[in-house]
Amino acid sequence: MHDLRRPLILTLFLFLLLSAGQVYGKVYIDIGSPSFQKFPIAIADFKPFRPVADKGDLPVWFSDTLSRNLTITGYFNVLDRRAFLEDPQAGITAEGIRFEDWTVIGAEYLVKGGFHTDGRELVTEFRLFDVVRGELLVGKRYTGRPEDRNRMVMQFVNEILLSLTGEAGLFDTQVAFVRKGDAPADIYAINFDGSDLRRITNYNALTLAPRWSPDGRFLAFTSYRDGNPDIYLLDLRNNSTRKIAFYPGLNLPGSWSQDSARLLVTLSRDGNQEIYDMNVGSLLLQRLTRDFSIDVSPVRSSDEKRIAFVSNRNGSPQIYIMDADGGSVRRLTDQGNYNTSPAWSPKGNRIAYEGSVNGRFQIFTIDAEGGDPQQLTFEGGDHESPSWSPDGRYLVYSVRVGGRSRIEIMNAGGQNVRVLYQGNDVSQSPVWSPRLR
Repeated sequence: MHDLRRPLILTLFLFLLLSAGQVYGKVYIDIGSPSFQKFPIAIADFKPFRPVADKGDLPVWFSDTLSRNLTITGYFNVLDRRAFLEDPQAGITAEGIRFEDWTVIGAEYLVKGGFHTDGRELVTEFRLFDVVRGELLVGKRYTGRPEDRNRMVMQFVNEILLSLTGEAGLFDTQVAFVRKGDAPADIYAINFDGSDLRRITNYNALTLAPRWSPDGRFLAFTSYRDGNPDIYLLDLRNNSTRKIAFYPGLNLPGSWSQDSARLLVTLSRDGNQEIYDMNVGSLLLQRLTRDFSIDVSPVRSSDEKRIAFVSNRNGSPQIYIMDADGGSVRRLTDQGNYNTSPAWSPKGNRIAYEGSVNGRFQIFTIDAEGGDPQQLTFEGGDHESPSWSPDGRYLVYSVRVGGRSRIEIMNAGGQNVRVLYQGNDVSQSPVWSPRLR
C-alpha cells in the first residue's frame, strides 16, 4: 500500500492558465449523457528534449501508455497513429503544430510531449491541445525518477479528464476484493488500471466483506481468524489491526460515515441480524433496526440522511430505505423476488444492487425515490456485489460462472465493460477505494 500513496518527487507548472472569465465560464462535456460520443484523440510519439545516442523505447512507450490508459476510461477513441499526416519532427508547441493535419483525420484533441533523462532523473512534459480551436488546454511538467514514469502518465490522464469533464480520473484509486484459491479466502487490492495485484490480509482463515474508510486510512472487514466472524480494522498507514466487533454470532461491516468516525454494522448479538451504527473510536453502538426479520447490508446516502439496507421482513430479500436514525422505513424494490447488495451512488441519486432474473443475478440501478429499475448487465453468469467509483461514473462488480469468477468494471450506464481481474480462483465482493493520494 505504501507505494501507491508515496507522492512523486516532482515539480509541476502550468504552461497556460485560462483567464478568470474562461475558468468560471467553462462548460464541460457531459460524459453521462445518453448522446455522449467518445472523444477522438491523437497521441503523438514523445520527443527527447536533447539529442541522445540511445533514447530507448521512451518515445513510443509514452504514447502507447497514454493511449492504453485513456482507452481504459471508456471515454476516448484513440486514433491509429498510422493515419497521422503531420511531420514526425514537428514541435510540441501550438506555434509548431499544423492543426489542419489533425482535423482532417478526425482528431478533436491532441496530446504531445517530450522528455529528458540521464538515467537517474526523468523530466517529462505533457500537453493537451484542442485541435478544433488550435489552442493549448493544459500542460504539465513532472520531474522524478525513471521508475516514476507510469505515475506521471496516470497523473496527466487525470488532468485530461479534469480539463474536459470537470472531474479527475481514477488512477489514484484501488479496488479491494475477496480472493479464494487453495487457501482460505483473503482480501486483495488492485489498481484501477489492473496493475499491482497485492495481498492485504494473510490470516489463513476465511476473510471477507472489505470496506474502505472515506479518508483511505482504514479497511474494515470480517474474519474468522479467531474462530468467530468478527470485525477487524486495518490501519493502512502502519499495517496495525484491531478487533472492533466480536459478539457471539455474526459481525459484518457496512458503510462508513464521511468523517471516517462511524461504521454501520450488522450484528446478531441480540438474537437475529440487526443494523447498528458504531463509533469506531469508543465502540459505542446505536441500534437502528428492531424487527424479527433479517436486516443486513446497510449503506449510507452521500448526505448521510438515509440508509439503504436489505430485509426479508415481507418474505423475500428486498431493498429498503430508512432515515439515519432508523425511522421512516419504506420498501424501495418491488420488482423481482430477490434483490440485495445495495450500493448508494456518491452522486446521491441512484442505488445499484443485484437482482435475480431467470435464476441469475444481474446488476440494476434504481432511483433512490423509487420507480422502474434499470438493468445494466444481461450476459450469462451471476453478476454480484456492485460498488461505485468515488466519482459515481463507474461500477465494479463480480461475475461468477461455474466455479470461476472475475472482477469487471463498467460505466454507470452499463457501457464499456472491461475485466479488471481474472484468475484461476474465486474473486468476489469488490469495493472501490476513495482517492488515495
